[in-house]
Amino acid sequence: MSTLITDAATTAPTDALVRMQAVMDRDPGADGQFVYAVVTTGVFCKPSCPSRRPRPENVRFYPSAAAARAAGHRPCKRCAPEGRGGTTAHAALVARACRQIESAEMPPSLTELAAEARLSPFHFHRIFKATTGVTPKAYAAAHRAGRVREELAEGAPVTAALYEAGFGASSRFYETAAARLGMRPTAYRDGGRDVAIRFAVGECSLGSILVAATDQGVCAVQLGDDPAELVEALQDRFPNARLIGDDTAFAATVAAIVGLVERPHHPVELPLDVQGTAFQERVWQALRTIPPGDTASYAEIAERIGSPQAVRAVANACGANPVAVAIPCHRVVRSDGSLGGYRWGVERKQALLARERAR
Repeated sequence: MSTLITDAATTAPTDALVRMQAVMDRDPGADGQFVYAVVTTGVFCKPSCPSRRPRPENVRFYPSAAAARAAGHRPCKRCAPEGRGGTTAHAALVARACRQIESAEMPPSLTELAAEARLSPFHFHRIFKATTGVTPKAYAAAHRAGRVREELAEGAPVTAALYEAGFGASSRFYETAAARLGMRPTAYRDGGRDVAIRFAVGECSLGSILVAATDQGVCAVQLGDDPAELVEALQDRFPNARLIGDDTAFAATVAAIVGLVERPHHPVELPLDVQGTAFQERVWQALRTIPPGDTASYAEIAERIGSPQAVRAVANACGANPVAVAIPCHRVVRSDGSLGGYRWGVERKQALLARERAR
């Protein structure tokens, strides 16, 4: 290969060879990491640019579009390297990594995931966490725990459920079972058998509100018109749990949740004990980053978590949210600005948003 001309201030020779290969492969995973300029044309491009591949000896690499402009080059009109292509490419890259994790019998290592993405482990880890809100290891753990929950819900023996989900040794799962399930695996399978769940029903400006919590954290926040129906729904979810009401020590937790309704601009941090599929947990994590007074569309949330085509799945994850206001799914609307659905009634969603925007 001919000698590469590089930006000596930012690119070592070995890095230049790797970057040149990304340009030759038109690798979208490299978009956002650097741009390259062709000295004979004065144009700079993204690595994935579909233009004719340049001669290596005519290429210079720059860490950003701004750096390439400062060096006197102009942006390519085909690939628009100053646009948001890097962000889109990162979302696609992370989505592929998520599918790789979900389809693997055993969780792939960070090195394996990074190699598949053609990134260094450090850079891949940073992009993955920035896109999903969790690390690759945490995402893999959430996915495997989700598979365990599905197996247990179908009545599978605990040991069989663990091995089916990819846990080579049951001890590895039991180390984090309380954090992932909020209770022992057998108790989760048996509808919360022998688990103590404290709960209380109160009133707020939106009607009745039920708050319930295990020792791990808040596991349910439900809104409705009939207190009895709210309690019945909790019993249906955990039919064998030991439900404890009228606990005066629990009043502070209930007050904090009611505060999220009445004073949304004064949020409180409460431990949550909620479990969903790996995808649902990614969505819920993204929802918690939307500040009071703001909204995001279902499509925007799908893009943030690296699954831009999963708009309907995002809406379903919002509908499966077990803790109203603590995970603010009411802040997600349709792309045209209309409210969309809400598990606890569109009128309540409208009231919550109006109160947050009134600040």
